[in-house]
Amino acid sequence: MEKLIRSFLLDHGWVRDEPEISFLAAGEYNENFLVRCNAGPLVFRINRGSQLGLANQIGYEFRVLECVAPSGVTPRPLAVHGDPHPFGGGVMLMEFLPGAPLVYERDLAAAAGIFARIHSLPPCPGLVVQEDPVAAIAAESLALINRYPGHALTRQRALLLGYHERIVRLGEEHRALFAADRPCVVNTEVNSGNFLIGPDGAYLVDWEKAVVSSRHQDLGHFLAPTTTLWRTETVIDAADRKAFLAAYHAGLDGAPPLESLDRLCAVMERVIILRGLSWCFMAHHEYTHAAKALTDDVTRGKILRYMRDMDTLIPRSP
Repeated sequence: MEKLIRSFLLDHGWVRDEPEISFLAAGEYNENFLVRCNAGPLVFRINRGSQLGLANQIGYEFRVLECVAPSGVTPRPLAVHGDPHPFGGGVMLMEFLPGAPLVYERDLAAAAGIFARIHSLPPCPGLVVQEDPVAAIAAESLALINRYPGHALTRQRALLLGYHERIVRLGEEHRALFAADRPCVVNTEVNSGNFLIGPDGAYLVDWEKAVVSSRHQDLGHFLAPTTTLWRTETVIDAADRKAFLAAYHAGLDGAPPLESLDRLCAVMERVIILRGLSWCFMAHHEYTHAAKALTDDVTRGKILRYMRDMDTLIPRSP
């Protein structure tokens, strides 16, 4: 693979000198390679699927990165090739950003600043728009729950279907408030591993599933226990949650009232728990039946844990 990447970069003029290629990281839908050359360290990203159901997923992610680039806290996109040949998926070259994953006990203020800078930007044309974020995420969650009718975890399915009904009602009660909020580009996958925190800067990466929606989707996702427990053992307490939202509010251009921010964020935290558990429910079947091309042992372990602990992860109210 490294030899093929090297040839591709040179043949397409994406780099001018002989690059050094090494594997960097892989997720559920992408593989990333580090490119060392005179232009500096870069990231070569190979797409393996689309959570948004897009034919040109890598082209979409490239457009998203162009849109959020003025924030200064995301990777700059450099070149894109949407044709799946010769890698079996579209590819993109982008800026490499240094840093380590976010630590909740230390980096909440940094995360709040990142969100404020991104959410202050106007949305760009050509991106997927969620007109009603709660309804959209609830519908997505229901599709995940029902993807495999023969799923072995019948008790967990029943719990999720009941919780889905509660979230639909919650969304109906708050629809007007979400509609009144100014939309912005949201990442939608803000677990600690998608942040890079270092002495010279703090960044948010992995923009494959970004949409134009309510800012509260990112905030609720960031704070939800299904997110914080994904890579750590942390659950954000009430005091840290309050401090995080206050820091975000202070840095946001045209910020809504803090009370409204808090209220809608609490709603979205519950919605995100539904989505996270529904995805894990779906993925449990795929991991069990070897239906995924890319798998990860850490992800497998979390899926099993969330299925086991579903009763405690689903909020008692609303």
